Amino acid sequence: MSDRGPQPEDGNRNGDNALLLGVFVVLVAAGIWLVTTMADVRKVQDCAAQGRRNCEAIVLPEHSR
Repeated sequence: MSDRGPQPEDGNRNGDNALLLGVFVVLVAAGIWLVTTMADVRKVQDCAAQGRRNCEAIVLPEHSR
């Protein structure tokens, strides 16, 4: 006989898996946001390091026809 202790119920295991999946999705989303933010900051810093002024991106409005 092996005494491994009480086994978790399937409902608890599914809930735990769903919680871990949610945490994983949040971490991946935060990582993607962080990488894109760092890339934007790097672009602005590169522009400023070259001595340029007004290094912000220029957003042009869409013309509707």
